[in-house]
Amino acid sequence: MSERKIRVLIAKPGLDGHDRGARVIARALRDAGMEVIYTGLRQTPEMIAEAALQEDVHVVGLSVLSGAHMTLVPRVVELLRAQEMDDVLVVVGGIIPDSDIPALLAQGVARVFGPGTDTHDIIHFIEQRVTVA
Repeated sequence: MSERKIRVLIAKPGLDGHDRGARVIARALRDAGMEVIYTGLRQTPEMIAEAALQEDVHVVGLSVLSGAHMTLVPRVVELLRAQEMDDVLVVVGGIIPDSDIPALLAQGVARVFGPGTDTHDIIHFIEQRVTVA
Protein backbone atom coordinates (compact mmCIF):
# COMPACT_ATOMS: atom_id res chain seq x y z
CA MET A 1 0.00 0.00 0.00
CA SER A 2 1.35 3.43 -0.89
CA GLU A 3 2.09 6.05 1.71
CA ARG A 4 -0.56 8.75 2.08
CA LYS A 5 0.55 12.19 0.96
CA ILE A 6 0.16 15.51 2.72
CA ARG A 7 -2.98 17.13 1.30
CA VAL A 8 -2.91 20.92 0.96
CA LEU A 9 -5.73 23.26 -0.02
CA ILE A 10 -4.51 26.55 -1.50
CA ALA A 11 -7.15 29.28 -1.53
CA LYS A 12 -7.49 32.95 -2.44
CA PRO A 13 -10.09 34.45 -0.09
CA GLY A 14 -11.77 37.73 -0.87
CA LEU A 15 -11.78 39.92 -3.94
CA ASP A 16 -8.07 39.80 -4.72
CA GLY A 17 -7.56 38.98 -8.40
CA HIS A 18 -3.85 38.08 -8.39
CA ASP A 19 -3.02 34.40 -8.01
CA ARG A 20 0.47 34.04 -9.46
CA GLY A 21 2.04 33.55 -6.02
CA ALA A 22 -0.60 31.00 -5.02
CA ARG A 23 0.00 29.06 -8.23
CA VAL A 24 3.79 29.12 -7.69
CA ILE A 25 3.35 27.75 -4.16
CA ALA A 26 0.85 25.13 -5.35
CA ARG A 27 3.30 23.89 -7.97
CA ALA A 28 6.23 23.81 -5.51
CA LEU A 29 4.20 21.81 -2.99
CA ARG A 30 3.07 19.40 -5.70
CA ASP A 31 6.63 19.01 -6.95
CA ALA A 32 7.63 18.19 -3.35
CA GLY A 33 5.20 15.25 -3.40
CA MET A 34 2.16 16.79 -1.75
CA GLU A 35 -1.38 16.56 -3.10
CA VAL A 36 -2.53 20.11 -3.83
CA ILE A 37 -6.06 21.36 -4.36
CA TYR A 38 -6.27 24.92 -5.66
CA THR A 39 -9.69 26.50 -5.28
CA GLY A 40 -9.09 29.52 -7.51
CA LEU A 41 -9.84 33.19 -7.07
CA ARG A 42 -12.47 35.01 -5.02
CA GLN A 43 -13.36 32.32 -2.51
CA THR A 44 -15.46 33.06 0.55
CA PRO A 45 -14.32 31.74 3.93
CA GLU A 46 -17.34 29.40 3.85
CA MET A 47 -16.32 28.00 0.46
CA ILE A 48 -12.76 27.45 1.69
CA ALA A 49 -13.80 25.68 4.89
CA GLU A 50 -16.25 23.47 3.00
CA ALA A 51 -13.60 22.55 0.42
CA ALA A 52 -11.14 21.74 3.24
CA LEU A 53 -13.71 19.42 4.80
CA GLN A 54 -14.67 17.75 1.52
CA GLU A 55 -11.06 17.25 0.43
CA ASP A 56 -9.92 15.99 3.86
CA VAL A 57 -6.84 18.22 3.86
CA HIS A 58 -4.01 18.48 6.37
CA VAL A 59 -3.13 22.07 5.48
CA VAL A 60 -5.04 25.16 4.35
CA GLY A 61 -2.84 27.76 2.71
CA LEU A 62 -4.43 31.18 2.29
CA SER A 63 -2.97 33.74 -0.10
CA VAL A 64 -4.10 37.27 0.70
CA LEU A 65 -3.01 40.44 -1.07
CA SER A 66 -6.19 42.46 -0.67
CA GLY A 67 -5.62 43.83 2.82
CA ALA A 68 -8.66 41.97 4.19
CA HIS A 69 -6.56 39.36 6.00
CA MET A 70 -7.71 40.43 9.49
CA THR A 71 -11.30 39.65 8.53
CA LEU A 72 -10.99 36.73 6.13
CA VAL A 73 -8.31 34.62 7.80
CA PRO A 74 -9.87 34.51 11.31
CA ARG A 75 -13.21 33.60 9.71
CA VAL A 76 -11.65 30.64 7.88
CA VAL A 77 -10.02 29.45 11.12
CA GLU A 78 -13.34 29.85 12.98
CA LEU A 79 -15.21 27.82 10.36
CA LEU A 80 -12.58 25.05 10.39
CA ARG A 81 -12.87 24.83 14.18
CA ALA A 82 -16.67 24.74 13.92
CA GLN A 83 -16.26 21.65 11.71
CA GLU A 84 -13.94 20.08 14.31
CA MET A 85 -10.94 20.47 11.98
CA ASP A 86 -8.66 21.70 14.75
CA ASP A 87 -5.81 19.54 13.47
CA VAL A 88 -5.68 21.32 10.10
CA LEU A 89 -2.59 23.51 9.80
CA VAL A 90 -3.45 27.01 8.56
CA VAL A 91 -0.70 29.03 6.88
CA VAL A 92 -0.98 32.44 5.27
CA GLY A 93 1.04 34.09 2.56
CA GLY A 94 0.90 37.44 0.88
CA ILE A 95 1.14 41.07 1.84
CA ILE A 96 0.64 40.98 5.61
CA PRO A 97 1.94 43.87 7.73
CA ASP A 98 4.34 42.73 10.47
CA SER A 99 2.09 44.40 13.04
CA ASP A 100 -0.81 42.05 12.12
CA ILE A 101 1.15 38.80 12.36
CA PRO A 102 0.91 38.33 16.17
CA ALA A 103 -2.88 38.67 16.05
CA LEU A 104 -3.15 36.12 13.24
CA LEU A 105 -0.93 33.67 15.12
CA ALA A 106 -3.02 34.17 18.27
CA GLN A 107 -6.15 33.34 16.28
CA GLY A 108 -4.83 29.99 15.12
CA VAL A 109 -2.61 30.63 12.10
CA ALA A 110 0.52 28.45 12.31
CA ARG A 111 2.77 30.70 10.22
CA VAL A 112 2.70 33.76 7.98
CA PHE A 113 4.98 33.73 4.94
CA GLY A 114 5.78 37.06 3.34
CA PRO A 115 6.68 37.95 -0.23
CA GLY A 116 9.94 36.41 -1.39
CA THR A 117 9.83 33.46 1.02
CA ASP A 118 11.79 30.55 -0.44
CA THR A 119 9.38 27.77 -1.39
CA HIS A 120 11.74 25.27 0.27
CA ASP A 121 11.13 27.03 3.60
CA ILE A 122 7.38 26.60 3.18
CA ILE A 123 7.75 22.95 2.20
CA HIS A 124 10.05 22.28 5.16
CA PHE A 125 7.65 24.00 7.59
CA ILE A 126 4.71 21.92 6.40
CA GLU A 127 6.67 18.66 6.42
CA GLN A 128 7.87 19.35 9.97
CA ARG A 129 4.37 20.16 11.27
CA VAL A 130 2.16 17.60 9.50
CA THR A 131 2.07 13.92 10.34
CA VAL A 132 0.24 11.74 7.84
CA ALA A 133 -1.13 8.44 9.13
